[in-house]
Amino acid sequence: MGSDSISAKRKFHIGAMGLLIALSVALTCGLTLFLIGYILASGLPHVTWEFLTTSPSILFGRIGILPDIMNTIHIIMATLLVVLPLGVGAAVYLTEYASNQRLVAVIEYAAETLSGIPSIIYGLVGMLVFTGIFGTSLLAGALTLVIMNLPTIMRTTQESLKTVPQSYREGAFGLGAGKWRTIRTVVLPGCMDGILTGCILTVGRILGESAALLFTAGAAHKLFGLFDGLVNQGATLTVALYFYAKESGEFDVAFAIAAILMLLTVAINFTAALVGWWFKKRRSL
Repeated sequence: MGSDSISAKRKFHIGAMGLLIALSVALTCGLTLFLIGYILASGLPHVTWEFLTTSPSILFGRIGILPDIMNTIHIIMATLLVVLPLGVGAAVYLTEYASNQRLVAVIEYAAETLSGIPSIIYGLVGMLVFTGIFGTSLLAGALTLVIMNLPTIMRTTQESLKTVPQSYREGAFGLGAGKWRTIRTVVLPGCMDGILTGCILTVGRILGESAALLFTAGAAHKLFGLFDGLVNQGATLTVALYFYAKESGEFDVAFAIAAILMLLTVAINFTAALVGWWFKKRRSL
């Protein structure tokens, strides 16, 4: 009788926990789908070809986000150009060269601390340091984003380097390859999925960043070329969304930009999953 009572209680607890887990999953999925659906339904009707391909003009009463799109592309390119060599190089040193484990632990702890700092603090530091050197510009914003995203690139690359079997390295050493040649021709190609995943996640974080860029990159809606744009002020899509919603009260424009950012975010997450699946399938062949 006592055993049956314990079994019944256990089944009740298991059933209750299963129900709570199912409710949590349903709530999470429901909130995600609601946000995506609400933003797309509110913003996509206001997205037109003219809206995407023109600059804003007070004279003609026209609102366009082409400068904001180009500024976003410029700042992504400038950030990746600096953060990828730094992050991958730091990960290679920590995994392949560093012999002092205390030093490795300190650097890893510093990287984890950097990843947890609020972005508004990065913006304040960038305003005091980078804007003092380069002025308020996309370049100052890009360098601020480099510091923000360096831990992401470094940690994803480092974890991916650890998944490369040690036998690959030993085989290359046995064939007479040096340390750097082994890393360049054997190890790095074997962890390319981690590097690309970190790169894609970095692009997603750059797309969603606004607080740090408000202090460093400015909010100008002017169209420049790549090199001219880096040394001038410019609003990215998220900064433009903030100003249209908060300063101008143009909520239709803000929702249109939000819909574009939402589609880009979904595309980036899908791309990251697709890249991971492709490399996993390639390794299994």
